[in-house]
Amino acid sequence: MIALPFTRPPHPLLLEPIVRHALEEDLGRAGDITSELTIPAETQATAKLMARKSGTIAGLVASQAAFRLVDPTTSFEVNAPDGSTVQAGTLLATISGPARALLSGERVALNFVGHLSGIATATRALVDAVAGTKARIVCTRKTTPGLRLVEKYAVRCGGGFNHRFGLDNAVLIKDNHLVAAGGIKPAIERVRAGLGHMAKVELEVDRLDQLEDALALGVDTILLDNMPPDTLRKAVALTNGRATLEASGNVTLATVRAIAETGVDYISAGGITHSAPNLDLGLDF
Repeated sequence: MIALPFTRPPHPLLLEPIVRHALEEDLGRAGDITSELTIPAETQATAKLMARKSGTIAGLVASQAAFRLVDPTTSFEVNAPDGSTVQAGTLLATISGPARALLSGERVALNFVGHLSGIATATRALVDAVAGTKARIVCTRKTTPGLRLVEKYAVRCGGGFNHRFGLDNAVLIKDNHLVAAGGIKPAIERVRAGLGHMAKVELEVDRLDQLEDALALGVDTILLDNMPPDTLRKAVALTNGRATLEASGNVTLATVRAIAETGVDYISAGGITHSAPNLDLGLDF
């Protein structure tokens, strides 16, 4: 079992509203009527959260928050922390407390850790595929509405890095911006006139002549959109360290190594958040 040391979990003040909303959705207006009608209130139980498939774990912090929001007396002992890469059959955590509370929180807890572990596992696969190159795997804003905070955390658990969290983090001028602004030069000039010194500017290009214009204007980061590896190599040579280069488009496990070997600095992949399959987990008394 391998664990990443710096996953940086979300602050509890930011995590709790997300988990609370999920619990409110599941408990509805009348609560867990099945558990309340079948199990005496004083009944205690212990459950084991297990990995049924191998993968990289993320979301135990949300799982723990779910149980404790249902009943703060529950105990949540972690065996394989977020960021761990585990084999099928690994014990992830042991949860103890009132049986009703464990059953009421079970589905929300599993939904978070299964979904987020799927993202972490998909990220880890890309990170491993580019090992030995300088390229870093980053996520995008293609996240589930309302879950961006935890999905980007899952990317970190998988060894990836986060792109901007929202539209206010940095300037990213894309093709539609350029059409509406009248071209690269007027877009960059307007940004430079109104942007604070702490924010960076990234420009998306899909042709090498656009890259030359971006370099002449001193853009911080250039997103090379849907360029084949041969063109990416030319872009890296042309840039010669004058800007950070990010490759995007058609990033899969089959293509990512060839992209990384061109010498780009970052590779952004929307699929790790919007298309990652759920990691199969189980919670049993």
